[in-house]
Amino acid sequence: MRIIQHRCEGVSFYPSPHADERPSGEAVRLLVVHNISLPPGEFGTPYVTDLFLGTLDCDAHPYFEQLRELRVSAHAFIRRTGEIIQYVDFNRRAWHAGVSEWQGQSRCNDFAIGIELEGTDHTPYTKEQYHTLAALTVALQSAYPAITADHIVGHEDIAPGRKTDPGPAFDWEYYRQQIAALTEKDGK
Repeated sequence: MRIIQHRCEGVSFYPSPHADERPSGEAVRLLVVHNISLPPGEFGTPYVTDLFLGTLDCDAHPYFEQLRELRVSAHAFIRRTGEIIQYVDFNRRAWHAGVSEWQGQSRCNDFAIGIELEGTDHTPYTKEQYHTLAALTVALQSAYPAITADHIVGHEDIAPGRKTDPGPAFDWEYYRQQIAALTEKDGK
């Protein structure tokens, strides 16, 4: 997997209107792992993409009413099959972190890449998702070297008390082992 001109090579790209330019001089240096499913706990629907593109039919499900005014995006979404969909070029600011802080700096969207996993806090993620997330992480670290191992966090880490994802179902140790195996395989 490679990042070419701030996009993941060979994946579907649907440009989100919910993105803008990062502040001048702000370098990408953080990777934030999230989860999302719409409706909550349902997988394989088109609704996450619809939300990120601003085209969600809020009358399609009762839960969606609370999302009517929401304007959010992520850089990429990894389905349970391992498929990646990208919405925002990695050098641009996606609107994924909300009110957030990391190492004393607020507004994490300014310097972070947000990756959403199709899932919930308490539903085990798939091996395909871990493999794809690890491969994407290694590619992002190659393209944005400031994203070191200690610069990979969950949404819960930058918005404690407000957010809980990727949740207790996310196996951080397994994810890091997958990154290490890919890094070793590539001789990095």
